[in-house]
Amino acid sequence: MSAQPEPEDILVARHGPHVLHLRLNRPALRNALRNQSLREIAGELARAEIDDSVRAVVISGNEQAFAAGADLNEMIQKDAIATQLDVRTQYWRAIARFPKPLLAAVNGYALGAGCELLMHADIAIAGRGARIGQPEINVGTLPGAGGTQRLIRTVGKPLAMKMVLSGEFIAAEEALRAGLVAEVVDDADTLGRTLALATTIAQKSPLAVRLAKEAMLQSLELALEAGLLLERKSFSLMAASADRQEGIAAFQQKRAAVFSGR
Repeated sequence: MSAQPEPEDILVARHGPHVLHLRLNRPALRNALRNQSLREIAGELARAEIDDSVRAVVISGNEQAFAAGADLNEMIQKDAIATQLDVRTQYWRAIARFPKPLLAAVNGYALGAGCELLMHADIAIAGRGARIGQPEINVGTLPGAGGTQRLIRTVGKPLAMKMVLSGEFIAAEEALRAGLVAEVVDDADTLGRTLALATTIAQKSPLAVRLAKEAMLQSLELALEAGLLLERKSFSLMAASADRQEGIAAFQQKRAAVFSGR
C-alpha cells in the first residue's frame, strides 16, 4: 500500500493518547476551504474512524479565522454542471458521517463554508471575538453545504433567515444564545478549552459515546417513538459490554473507570 501524502492545508497532531487535532492552515486566505482542504479533513477522519486509539477529534483554525468561507477562486471556475457533480459534496458527506465526537474550536471568522464546518461538529467552543455567518448572498449565491438546512434546524427560522438573507454576521454570545455554539470563552482559551473537553469525552466509554452520538443525531430525523426505540436498543446493547461492567464496578469501588471500548 502506498504511503498517504502529507496534508498541505491542515496540520495534524495528537493531544494526549486519544485526541486528534486538525488545524486548518491556509492563513494567507483566512483558511478558505478548497476541495483539497475538505479532502484532507475527510481523509484524516476516515483514518481516525478505524483507529481505536482516537476517541475524539478537534478541528481548529488560527486566531484570525476558523475558516472564512469557501475558496472563491476555485468556485468561479465551475459551471452549473461541474458544480452539481463536484466531489466536494462527497467530502462534506464523509465529515457529516464521522461516528466519533467531532469538536470545533472557533476563533475569528467562521463564515460560509466555515460556518457549515462548525455545524458539522458535534460541539463548538467559540472565542469571544468570533464572528459567525453565512454571507454567500453578498456574492450572488447561497449556502451550498448545509447552511440553509442545518442552520435553520439549529437556531430557528427567524435568525437563520436573517443570517442567510442579509449576510450579516453574529457575535459569539448571540451564537451561544441561539444554540450554535456550546460555550464562549476568552479568545486565548478557545483551543485549550476545546482540547480539554475532547480529552474529557475521550476518557468515557468509546462505545457508549458513539451510540449516544448516533442516537442524538438520529433524533433530528426520527419521530419521537422511533427515536426512543433506538435509544432503548442502544442502552440495552451497552448491558452486554465490558465498558458498562467496568463503569459500574469503578463507581462502586470509588475509583476512576478505565474504558476499553468493548
